[in-house]
Amino acid sequence: MDIVFYITAFVTVISTIMVITRHNPVHALLYLIISLLSISVIFFLLGAPFAALLEIIIYAGAIMVLFIFVIMLLNLGKETARQEKEWLKPKVWIGPAILSAILFVELFYLITIADVAPYNLQTVDPKTVAISLFRPYLIGVELAAMLLMAGVVGAAHIGQHKKMILHRFLKEEGRL
Repeated sequence: MDIVFYITAFVTVISTIMVITRHNPVHALLYLIISLLSISVIFFLLGAPFAALLEIIIYAGAIMVLFIFVIMLLNLGKETARQEKEWLKPKVWIGPAILSAILFVELFYLITIADVAPYNLQTVDPKTVAISLFRPYLIGVELAAMLLMAGVVGAAHIGQHKKMILHRFLKEEGRL
């Protein structure tokens, strides 16, 4: 059981380092998704399947889709087709694919073969989680939400193209 934890921790650290060191935002997002998935495996190993599921649904699912959408907005232009062809090369996908395969094998092993004996197994219902999030940790949850919103607004502002739009009544005949 401990070896699975250490392999997952290794995958988490490597993928997080790859997030920080990638110059291309799409590559960084791929590694960030792997990092979030491996953190959910660690939650599962520690006896928190609810937190693991929330990690996958909320972070690796919804927030990453939002980040990918923002990056798609920023990459509008003539070079988008060339960039997409460059991103689809196997050398881009080999790292995240290997790390994902390691996580998949670990999860398959944990779910089907291993007798998972979490360290401290306690059943926690969603109501308890919600109460603990929105009472003592309310400031942290609100600050995280504000940080995500600021990132989206900043990305939309950076990605906004300056276009000169003239109303049809303001443009003169023969001049553009």
